[in-house]
Amino acid sequence: MNTLQRLRAATGLNLGPETVERAVRSRMGANGIADRAEYEKTVDDTELAALVELVVVPESWLFRDPQAFAVAAAYTQRRLAAGERQLLRMLSIPCAGGEEPYTLAMALVDAGVSPAAFAIDAVDLSTACIARAQEGLYGRNAFRGKDLGFRDRHFTHEGDNLYRIDPALRRRVRFRQGNLLTSDLAPPRSYDVIFCRNLLIYFDAPTTAAAIARLAALLADDGVLLAGYAEVPSFVQNGFTTLPYRQAFALRKDGAPPDGPYARLPLPMNESVAERRRVPPQEGALRERRAVPRTVAQASAPAPAPSVAPAPRPARTAPPPPATAGAVRAAPLEEAARLADLGQRPEAEAICRALVAREPDNAGAWFLLGLLTEDAAPQEAQAHLRRCIYLEPDHYEALCHLALLAGRQGDTAVQDNLRERAARVWRRRQANVGGDRARAQS
Repeated sequence: MNTLQRLRAATGLNLGPETVERAVRSRMGANGIADRAEYEKTVDDTELAALVELVVVPESWLFRDPQAFAVAAAYTQRRLAAGERQLLRMLSIPCAGGEEPYTLAMALVDAGVSPAAFAIDAVDLSTACIARAQEGLYGRNAFRGKDLGFRDRHFTHEGDNLYRIDPALRRRVRFRQGNLLTSDLAPPRSYDVIFCRNLLIYFDAPTTAAAIARLAALLADDGVLLAGYAEVPSFVQNGFTTLPYRQAFALRKDGAPPDGPYARLPLPMNESVAERRRVPPQEGALRERRAVPRTVAQASAPAPAPSVAPAPRPARTAPPPPATAGAVRAAPLEEAARLADLGQRPEAEAICRALVAREPDNAGAWFLLGLLTEDAAPQEAQAHLRRCIYLEPDHYEALCHLALLAGRQGDTAVQDNLRERAARVWRRRQANVGGDRARAQS
């Protein structure tokens, strides 16, 4: 096998040639080898492990997508209150540098769960990530967002913007190197909660199905699985049912009782399509849009009677400022997302079609139309999503969904290309976030 094939076999990832080539060139430079054929002869198990470290994606941060942790904490509280468990077991895979499992531990303690009532296994392919996680030491890039109160509660400041996790929490997490597809992680139905987010997007369709089957075997029959945003369709196609909690992307096994311990958790209900839709800020000439009148939405789906009295008109002495183009444009998309989540997909689709007919350069509308049609008409959905990325080449979510559709059709070359593009967009986003934070703190 060549290096590309060996890395795919070692990681289970559907790696693209560009990703592997970058890793190989980096290792050739590190080893002082200029000839590719000579380098290939040196790729033993140790060198292969070094290449693996370069192709995995360990980027994460603390309390990333906090609603998922709120679901896990509420589920745990309910199980313990019912007396069904004295100890809940949880799995985080992949765990990157420990940000996710430590966040889970913090969320549980902050919710009043005793540390003795949970145990977290954390697994990652990267030995370097495992070593960093076990160290439990994080710089400022791991702390993103406005609410950093958890840092004061659970970390000790060690200077130079470094913070170390509380040793008591660290003891609740057991780290190990492993591979979801090949490692013997635990007996069947061992885990009440599994976090597996942003892993499947790097797999082809057969590997995705195999990975989901492994996760299903590890999850308790009435357990909860938390997935990544772009992975929910793959889980639904392979034996899972979504749970209606906003921004959590939570699922249960097909066949699990709908009134199980995950039902009626004290959390806001999910606006699934609304949360899946991302309307990127428009730049330059794309800001100049014609306003879409409210009658577009009204003609597509009659609005229900308002539950509150309409607000009084403003005083005529101070006329209201004109609405911005962005605010006007958002209203039909929000209405379409709301109708879709109520099960009124035809009405939502009609709004989107009317909107793109009037504003053919509206990337957000093309994206939502792609989401609405990807199950019933995947080829049409691909056309809509391609239109979206033609207008917004860095639309990460559209790239993810196009990659998923290409994978379902067995077009691995296109899937690899789209995943590479999405990965580049993702890295740029994270670099921008880090740069913004650095400038704000300077």
